[in-house]
Amino acid sequence: MGIDLDHKHKKSGRRKNPESNDPYLRLLVKLYKFLARRTTSRFNEIILRRLFMARRHRPPVSLSSLTRKTPKNLPKPKEGEKAVTKDLIHVVVGTVTDDERFLKIPKLNVCALRFTKTAKARIIKNGGRALTFDQLAMERPTGCHTLLI
Repeated sequence: MGIDLDHKHKKSGRRKNPESNDPYLRLLVKLYKFLARRTTSRFNEIILRRLFMARRHRPPVSLSSLTRKTPKNLPKPKEGEKAVTKDLIHVVVGTVTDDERFLKIPKLNVCALRFTKTAKARIIKNGGRALTFDQLAMERPTGCHTLLI
């Protein structure tokens, strides 16, 4: 078998690990690698791929854009299921920031890598929850009733 000199330094095209040495990010990668392998849900694979991304590809998301991206008409729940609108969790692989121009925000359940202090305070003040990814993995390991942004 010969050596293919043309493709000697060719990259695979995707990351297998994050470049960051952040210990929290490394633990999340371990957790979501396990979940992606052990569950049939595609949600965990997408989260894992986004955790590998550089910070420039994980832009901050404001509270106003979260409320704009909340679906208005969700499908009716099947027999024996709860309504999705109250339990819907917005998932952001990045930072959630406050938007002072947006005076009124609805009750939101948000999961993100980081929150600014004011964004987290406004979410909790309006009756919502600010979750981390390890809490999301415990609560919804397959990503059901989540909205990935």
